This record gives sequence, structure tokens and C-alpha cells, in this order.
Amino acid sequence: MPISPNFTSVLSKEWEINFTQCMPNGFLKYTDLCNLLQLTAAAHSDLGGISFTDMQAFNQAWVLSRMRVELTALPKWRDVVTVKTWINTLEKSRSIRALEMHLNGKKIVGAETFWAVFNTEKRRPEALALPYQHFELYPENKATLTPFSKINVSLEKEILFEKTVFLSDLDIVDHVNNVKYLEWCLDHVDEKIILNQDITSFEMNFMKELSLKDQVVIHENESEDSVIFSIAKEDKNCFALQLNLK
Repeated sequence: MPISPNFTSVLSKEWEINFTQCMPNGFLKYTDLCNLLQLTAAAHSDLGGISFTDMQAFNQAWVLSRMRVELTALPKWRDVVTVKTWINTLEKSRSIRALEMHLNGKKIVGAETFWAVFNTEKRRPEALALPYQHFELYPENKATLTPFSKINVSLEKEILFEKTVFLSDLDIVDHVNNVKYLEWCLDHVDEKIILNQDITSFEMNFMKELSLKDQVVIHENESEDSVIFSIAKEDKNCFALQLNLK
């Protein structure tokens, strides 16, 4: 699609939290928080002419490589939040995108995301085939206090769960959707930590894609102030998650 006449380099989009997105305590699920951030990023790409549809003309798609989310609060059912997004860097095959969530004029979530251009036929990164110079970049305008990082998965860990990838885990790029990894891991977190909103920030590293019927093992390493999960296929790490706790 052509660049929208409504395109701006900074996008703000409102979302009303509905009951299907909420935990039993009425607050937004962490997985649905990530979905809202991803949908806002996708809406900005649509307006700027670098959406999934635009990129598929060249067998390309954006895939998430790293993500850090910092939280001071979660919205609840019927709250109307504003998600704001802009691009810090964009060159060749990679981009860093910032996102913030605001409630009643107050910032409650900040996220830094690292995206790569992925050839959906060759299944490997490559340079973006579409023009993107119309996006103004804001390299100094950070949404998080701390940038994303590489999670240490070499720590001593225990096997939590073995899983087979099902069709419901896959997205339009034909691999496991980034939010699914988070969901798999959060299912093994003490429910009190989640319901009491004891997670102050979390990071995700996406290392290798997973496909239909892949067999994976989920590992955990727990300390006093953090929990680290890793997901491996055939002893090769595919994903890591670090939850930082109060």
C-alpha cells in the first residue's frame, strides 16, 4: 500500500481494554500487553508503507529479535490507554522501535524492541527492499530506562516442561508468534507473582524460529529477584525470557 496521507513519524493510538484481555483480577494480561504493543507497531508500519502486506511483495516480513518492557502499573478492564510509538534507528535489515503506554496522561509502560527484516521464503535476514527514508528517526528519545540486552542462559537450570508446537502457536509468518513464547513461560510462574503485579520489567530474546510440530524443552533458573526461562530445540536455545521482580 502507498504511504498514507495520515502518516506521521510518531503514532499515538487508543485502545480500550476488553474483558477477554484480562486476568481474573481484572488487569491486563502481560501477553495481551505485548499484543497491543505489537499491533500499534504494525499500525505504524501500515501507515508508513512498510507493513507485512507491503513487504510480502518481496517475500519479506518484520520479525522481533529482542524486547524489553518496563512497567509501573497495568491497565484494567474498560480502561482506555494510549500507545505511542516511534523509531529510534532503521537501517538496511534492522530497526529499533520505542513504545509507551499511557493511562490518564501518565506513562505506565515503556518498551524497546529490536526488529529484523526476514525473508519468508529463504528464512533468513536481508536488507529491507522498500523505501523508508520518510520515517524521521529519534535515536535519543528512549522509552525505557535500560536498553534491551542479551540474557544469560548459561546458568544452572532445571527442566520444567516439554512441548510440541501446534498450529494455534503459529502466526502469519508461519512460525511461533513471539507472544506465544511468553505465554508458555508465564504458565509456569507462581500465580501470586502475576496477580500481585510483582513483575517490574521483562526481557525477551528470540534466537531461532520454531515451526509446526517442533519438540521443545522449557528450562527455568530462579533467583530472589528474577526468573530466567529458556526454550531449546535439540539442545539449541531458541528463546530466553527474564522476569525482574520487586
